Amino acid sequence: MTKKASSSRAREVQLLVGTRKGGFLLRSDLRRKSWRVEGPFFAGWEVNHLIRDLRCGRLWAAINTTWWGNDLQASDDGGKSWRKASAGLGFAPERGLNLNRIWHVTPDRASRPERLWCGVDPGALFRSDDGGENWTEVRSLTDHPTRSAWQPGAGGLMVHTILPDPQNEQRIHVAISAAGCFRSEDDGQSWQPLNKGVRADFLPTTFPEVGQCVHRMTLDPVNPGILYQQNHCGQYRLDEGGSVWTDIAQGLPSRFGFPIVAHPHESGTIYVVPEQADQYRFTPEGRLRVYRSKNGGKSWQPLTRGLPQQNAYLAIMRHAATADTCDPAGIYVGTTTGEIFYSADSGNSWSLMPTHLPPILSLEAALT
Repeated sequence: MTKKASSSRAREVQLLVGTRKGGFLLRSDLRRKSWRVEGPFFAGWEVNHLIRDLRCGRLWAAINTTWWGNDLQASDDGGKSWRKASAGLGFAPERGLNLNRIWHVTPDRASRPERLWCGVDPGALFRSDDGGENWTEVRSLTDHPTRSAWQPGAGGLMVHTILPDPQNEQRIHVAISAAGCFRSEDDGQSWQPLNKGVRADFLPTTFPEVGQCVHRMTLDPVNPGILYQQNHCGQYRLDEGGSVWTDIAQGLPSRFGFPIVAHPHESGTIYVVPEQADQYRFTPEGRLRVYRSKNGGKSWQPLTRGLPQQNAYLAIMRHAATADTCDPAGIYVGTTTGEIFYSADSGNSWSLMPTHLPPILSLEAALT
C-alpha cells in the first residue's frame, strides 16, 4: 500500500489530530524528536476526521456539532483557510433519511485522483468523482437487503472505515457499526456481507450474517487481500481469497478494543490497544500496553517501554491510532484525555507528546 519514506523527498512528518473541540496539525522533521502545534481549526466543533489527501495535498475535515449540524470542509493551504465541500452530501428528501454525522473521508487510489469516499451516520456511503465538489449516495449499500438487521452501536449507525484495494480498482471494503464488514467487487455497484467467523455475543445468534460490531479494520500493506479487524467481540484476520475470518485474540488481555493499525511496510505486523469491555472501556489493570504481532496475530508482544504502567485508566477511540511511513515507522496512539503517545521505532519505545489536547477522536499521519 505504502512505500518507505525517502529523506531526499520528504521533509517533515505531519500528524493530523481530530478532537472534540477542534482539529490540530502537529509537525516534526523526520527524526520526530520535537513537534510544533498548529490550530485549533474549527474550535469548539467535533472534528471526527482530519486527513491529508497525499495525491494533491488537500486537507479534509469532517466536522459536527449538536447545535449547528455537520459539514465537510477542505483546505488547499495547509489549514490557513477552509471552504465548504459538502455539496450533495446529504439524502434526497424522498429518501426519508437524515444525515446525523459525517464520520470519515477516504481518498481513492492514486490512479483515480478525483475520486473520494465519505462514510456517514446513518450507515451510508457517499462518493465524489470531482475532487469533492459534489457527492452522490452509494444507494447499493444504503439499500442493502440486510439493512433491517443493522443496528446502531453506542456511537450511532455509521460507515466508519473505507478501504479501497490499492491493487484492484473494482474492490472496496467498508466497515459499519453495527452491521459488519461488506465487500464490493464491482466498484460499489453491489455489496456482499463478509462476516463469517466473527462473533456477535450481544445478539441472539452468535454468528449472524450481519449485525457484528466492527470497531476498526485495516489492510495488510504488502498483500491487501489480507484484512485485519478489531471487533467489539475480538480481533480477527481474513486471509487472501478467504471467506471466513480467523480469530486472533489468543494472547491478548481482552477481546475488546477500538483501534487496529497495520505497520506500513511489514506484512503481518499489526498493533492493537485492548480495553476492558462492558461498562469499563479503559486499559486493563490500569496499564497502557500496545500489543504488536509480527505474524498476523498468531502471537502478541506487549509494548510498554515509555508507556505508563500504573494508574493509567485510558481509553482510545477507533480512529485515534495511526502509523507514519518513515523507516523505522512511527506509531501514534491518542487518548480521550488528550494525550498522544508515539513511537519513532515501530513501537519498541514510546514518548509522550508535549501537548494537552481535548479528547482525541482521530489521528492521521502524512509525510510531506
